[in-house]
Amino acid sequence: MRATAAEETQSGGLVLLCLASWLIPGAGHLWLGRRAKGLIFLVTLPLMFAIGLALQGRLAPIELTDPLLALAALADRGIGATYFVARALGYGSGDVRAVTYEYGNTFLIVAGLLNLLVVIDAYDVALGRK
Repeated sequence: MRATAAEETQSGGLVLLCLASWLIPGAGHLWLGRRAKGLIFLVTLPLMFAIGLALQGRLAPIELTDPLLALAALADRGIGATYFVARALGYGSGDVRAVTYEYGNTFLIVAGLLNLLVVIDAYDVALGRK
């Protein structure tokens, strides 16, 4: 069964919505007119990520030989463009000797995972499930 042109357009719009929501936390909700939620996500998620960096957290490299490290790396990248900006500016090397190192890692991972949940929420809102 072939999809109609309207369904393909909607599908393409959903992909763009999800991509925008991933790249910029809260952008999907702002796009859908949910300003309060969008602004909260736009401020709090990058702030959590910045706190993780300030606490000497490490942006995990993708190493397939260590599955937990690979999952942490995927979670870090869940924050979208914020991750790539931080990496380009040289942040996220971490300092294992810092007392706050593990807290920083936790903030980085949780910020990325929460942003992925925000993407799913924007998708559900766009489909009318919420």
